[in-house]
Amino acid sequence: MFVGEDILYEDNHLLIVNKRCGDLVQPDPNGASALENEIKEYIKVRDQKPGEVFLGVVHRIDRPVSGVVLFAKTSKALSRLNEMLRRGEISKRYWAVVESRPEQEQGELRHYILRDGRSNRSFCYAAPKGDAKEARLRYEVLGCSDRYTLVEVQLLTGRHHQIRAQLSKIGCPIKGDLKYGAKRSNVGGGISLHSRTIRFDHPVRHEEVCVTAPVPREDALWRFFEESIA
Repeated sequence: MFVGEDILYEDNHLLIVNKRCGDLVQPDPNGASALENEIKEYIKVRDQKPGEVFLGVVHRIDRPVSGVVLFAKTSKALSRLNEMLRRGEISKRYWAVVESRPEQEQGELRHYILRDGRSNRSFCYAAPKGDAKEARLRYEVLGCSDRYTLVEVQLLTGRHHQIRAQLSKIGCPIKGDLKYGAKRSNVGGGISLHSRTIRFDHPVRHEEVCVTAPVPREDALWRFFEESIA
């Protein structure tokens, strides 16, 4: 259930929250509880709003992923943010804990991704294939433990399961991500992928907004990495 402590940034136009692993951003056909509805109810009670609360979903992250999610509180902000997202003017960086260290400390990955709706999985190819769409990201190794490596990822395109599929393609599956080749699951069923930072120009005030989401504190490995590179 959403709580006010999960709010990272809020003004009259925007709301940025730290999504917990396992939460849905938007309702699915199964009718499961989702952040969108929970936040609307939270604002309605907190602000004692008599009518419907407007909340627009600007982008989503997968259910087993934690971290930054951006919402719009006005239709003006939603329209402008959607256009900024389309033009690539919203920068998002992720932290991923992977099972193997990449061969190069940093680089850019370019693949072609084909989504299979039946299995809810994306497949990566080195060359164009059918309806596959180009997927690009930059990555940098930030640190390592005895068994795992922390990688920072900057998305250059926004494809279905892009980070998960591309890192798996180079032999570096994300910890806990059984769908993309991880050896074992994480406690609680999530994966070690965290939407760490979002940066963009405010759609109304036109000043820079940069928000960083703390890693899940209940996870000792996440805490180790966050503290070791602070």
